[in-house]
Amino acid sequence: MSVTRRQFIASAAALGAAASSEIFAMSPENPDLILVNGKFATLDKSNPQADAVAVRDGRFVGVGTRQDIMKLAGAQTKVIDLNGRRAIPGLIDSHMHIIRGGLNYNMELRWDGVRSLADAMRMLKDQVARTPAPQWVRVVGGFTEHQFAEKRLPTIEELNAVAPDTPVFILHLYDRAILNGAALRAVGYTKDTPNPPGGEIVRDARGNPTGLLLAKPNATILYATLAKGPKLPPEYQKNSTRHFMREVNRLGVTGVIDAGGGYQNYPEDYSIIEELHKEGQLTVRLAYNLFTQKPKEELQDFKTWTATVRPGQGDDLYRHNGAGEMLVYTAADFEDFRVERPEMAPSMEADLEPVIRLLAEKRWPWRLHATYDQTISRALDVYEKVAKDIPFDGLNWFFDHAETISDRNIDRIAALGGGIAVQHRMAYQGEYFVERYGARAAEATPPVKKMLEKGVKVGAGTDATRVASYNPWVSLYWLTTGKTVGGMPMYPQANLLDRETALRLWTEANAWFSSEVGKKGQIKVGQLADLAVLSADYFSVPGDEIQDIASVLTILGGKVVYGDGDFGKLSPQIPPAMPDWSPVRHVGGYQPRPQARQLAMNTACGCASSCGVHGHAHARAWTASVPTADESTFWGALGCSCWAF
Repeated sequence: MSVTRRQFIASAAALGAAASSEIFAMSPENPDLILVNGKFATLDKSNPQADAVAVRDGRFVGVGTRQDIMKLAGAQTKVIDLNGRRAIPGLIDSHMHIIRGGLNYNMELRWDGVRSLADAMRMLKDQVARTPAPQWVRVVGGFTEHQFAEKRLPTIEELNAVAPDTPVFILHLYDRAILNGAALRAVGYTKDTPNPPGGEIVRDARGNPTGLLLAKPNATILYATLAKGPKLPPEYQKNSTRHFMREVNRLGVTGVIDAGGGYQNYPEDYSIIEELHKEGQLTVRLAYNLFTQKPKEELQDFKTWTATVRPGQGDDLYRHNGAGEMLVYTAADFEDFRVERPEMAPSMEADLEPVIRLLAEKRWPWRLHATYDQTISRALDVYEKVAKDIPFDGLNWFFDHAETISDRNIDRIAALGGGIAVQHRMAYQGEYFVERYGARAAEATPPVKKMLEKGVKVGAGTDATRVASYNPWVSLYWLTTGKTVGGMPMYPQANLLDRETALRLWTEANAWFSSEVGKKGQIKVGQLADLAVLSADYFSVPGDEIQDIASVLTILGGKVVYGDGDFGKLSPQIPPAMPDWSPVRHVGGYQPRPQARQLAMNTACGCASSCGVHGHAHARAWTASVPTADESTFWGALGCSCWAF
């Protein structure tokens, strides 16, 4: 009997509930790849644990015991021994700005993970020395002053001392930017420059700009100032995007839902990612939302887009996902907890209703940025009104963020069949929230456990790259320990998630948010073969060490997209970061905590010291995840001299 591939997948999905292994029993073909001797957390409740998997044509065709899976092997099957390591489904970020972030990644000095201001300033000083005129040195989000031992940001005087002539722009969350004197000159802010709406140029006693820009309450002044800096040429932007994808692969990410973003115009700013897709160079699965850019023109944007693009258009690597996270500007409540909650404009409902009606009529899923319960209440008033006329059945719509959402509004979302995508912004801003609203108010911000109990679809993400880090393990640390990156406990046990539940929010749950349920998010026969093999066992390491986990082997559709340590030889090569002064070449991206760096180096060469005769081996192993220009740069950053041997 002739059986099609689709029939294979359908029949396999029904197999295995009572069996220890799940395979395509009817298939005559051998797997392309088998992974053995792993501890697979499949997240498939009918087959929760396995020690081997088989992959063919980009999908799992066997999940079970080594004995059963190896029976499928043929002469051409590649077999990889995982040496007992923990493996999980590839992580999916429900809210990241990876398209915009990729265009700029190679230009940005990342302070993500840096644990002292002294180290951050050394990195900045070194980058100033490398950066040619007229380029800027930019630190664009992904960190908070609370992660530093000093618990403060650099002063403008400190920036001017290390960079008297090179423009330096530092974005801290969505609350402020710090510019040195050279940057102020480059952007042209003077005594006569007026404050823009919603922002403040801080001035000295004589009225001259000091270099501090404040969001009051929105970040437009910060974005607009950053946009004045030089851009990379298109070929460099392609290289930059590849390096950013490699960086998130290093952390085990295989899927991203891109939420659009300010200064991310469609279709112009999507040309680079689309070229990479056509060239077969995407190493993450990407579903993108369309984000309107001009106040008062939102409805026209969506009329244009709904006439030319349909949700789901594309393929398993690159596909359209609907509207948002900006639907109308009058509904955008920016999340700066250092200032009072902004009141939405009286016209919010009138502006939002025609957009929601259009999206519901066209069967476009949507997402809406909403930090505060008050904004969510007003949006739900509109949604409920529209849903009386146009049922939302089958539309995967959701709110993003929802830090202060009430029980009543959780119930209203559940009744309408919606979802909530949560991000770890409180891990970066929790101290500010407590300072303004008190520790008691922070105990359920957002109330993730209650959302799940009430039956709302919940997924997790980062909101990277500007407001928080793209590192998913920081989010998993926050969800399970309730701590900020500065170490402040926020949540009682009642609002913490167990590790499996938290991991599900980063994997199978996020498939709902891109309308791909059953296609990815589990290690299960018939699903896309995306997985990550971890540097440490997520289920057994101490809670604080969750944030230190990375991937040692990341697989997308059965193909290796990243490898490190024992699996480093399997990692595909990509061109060096462009331009040659790029911070990515010299310090990489997310910076591991010192103890995590030490452990990774020790593990890589098997000795108990970070120095000595094995120095070169340490450096070579670690540069797979922290790509440096050379070994001397690497060891110099650690204050070591063993590289000289």
